[in-house]
Amino acid sequence: MNTISKIDVLLGLQWGDEGKGKVVDVLTPNYDVVARFQGGPNAGHTLEFEGQKYVLRSIPSGIFQGGKVNIIGNGVVLAPDLFMKEAIELEKSGHPLETRLHISKKAHLIMPTHRLLDRAYEAQKGDKKVGTTGKGIGPTYTDKVSRNGLRVGDILSGFQEKYLAHKQQHLKMLATLGWTDFSTLEAEEKVWMEGIAYLRRFQLVDASHEIDSMLKHGKRVLCEGAQGTMLDVDFGSYPFVTSSNTISAGACIGLGVAPNKIGEVYGIMKAYCTRVGSGPFPTELFDETGKKLRDLGHEYGAVTGRERRCGWVDLVQLRYSVMLNGVTQLILMKSDVLDTFDTIKACVGYRLKDGTTTTDFPYEIDDVTPIYQTFEGWKTDLTHLTSSSEFPKAFRDYIAFLSDFLSTPIKIISLGPDRAQTIIL
Repeated sequence: MNTISKIDVLLGLQWGDEGKGKVVDVLTPNYDVVARFQGGPNAGHTLEFEGQKYVLRSIPSGIFQGGKVNIIGNGVVLAPDLFMKEAIELEKSGHPLETRLHISKKAHLIMPTHRLLDRAYEAQKGDKKVGTTGKGIGPTYTDKVSRNGLRVGDILSGFQEKYLAHKQQHLKMLATLGWTDFSTLEAEEKVWMEGIAYLRRFQLVDASHEIDSMLKHGKRVLCEGAQGTMLDVDFGSYPFVTSSNTISAGACIGLGVAPNKIGEVYGIMKAYCTRVGSGPFPTELFDETGKKLRDLGHEYGAVTGRERRCGWVDLVQLRYSVMLNGVTQLILMKSDVLDTFDTIKACVGYRLKDGTTTTDFPYEIDDVTPIYQTFEGWKTDLTHLTSSSEFPKAFRDYIAFLSDFLSTPIKIISLGPDRAQTIIL
């Protein structure tokens, strides 16, 4: 038996959409196992290689590398109908899943009535809505923590009875919320049940035992997070957050792995910042610069198609994320989006509403004013570069500043969406 391995964790350090899917795909050749530890089908991990573009919602991004085990962990909430659609599309493109993908029996199922509850809660909030994707993720996690959830393992025995009991409970809740639109429920249920039958084809496992055994046999495991640190239900910009723990500690809970098993923590950041949905965003730009970032960066949701709000990179927020996650290596994405800018800004502090300044991330960020440091733009097309020795001086200076401010080395730089447009430092 080999020395017990560690699990490495890869996650986003901002408000999501940092480019996690591409990085997992790039790193997967170094691992035997890729595991998703939280989130649901609101996450869209985009990968591009060999002229093809893929968007993964629930399936781990290591699925394209043959011979690797991919695990959907207990911290994930799974919609059987959406999972089936995603899996069938991947299989059509020549990527067999049944031998590569394992699913935790302890993962919770998103029911069609969870989606109705999601819409009903958002409608009730009016102007204070969170801006959810309406996919039922919040209500599913609510059922989980209130001990009323339906899990993947439940499909193995007495499932119909369990499903109907949960459905009736949801219908009572919807009645109290005044929800009356059930026009899509029957059709959704039909496809959902087809998804349940499809799920039974896969290896349904106890992921904690499986991962423990793999580590004891020297296998290398990469844990993939969804969304980003600032959407963590405890440490993000609450209440405009997701319903799970997106930080590295969430990998322990979402896979059943002990904290002392965590090795490297890869933190992914964009060279600027984006956010989807409602909530505070200190460096958001409402001018032509913000629009330029959106257009050049193609900042539209991979799953929802929603426009992303754009702004300069926020190093106060990033330093907070590095601290929370214990990041050991930084990965810088989408620097090429800034190629044509004459000057580039980075937020290095906040001015609070009482006039004081801070470099610590505060409890509330609604009324902070960013303090910027300005850098000379590199005015170079980075997308064709193949080595760090080709980097223009202004870009090297920018990288050095980011690494120094965040007290963490930048080890990987992405200069385009394709797998090949990646430079390891």
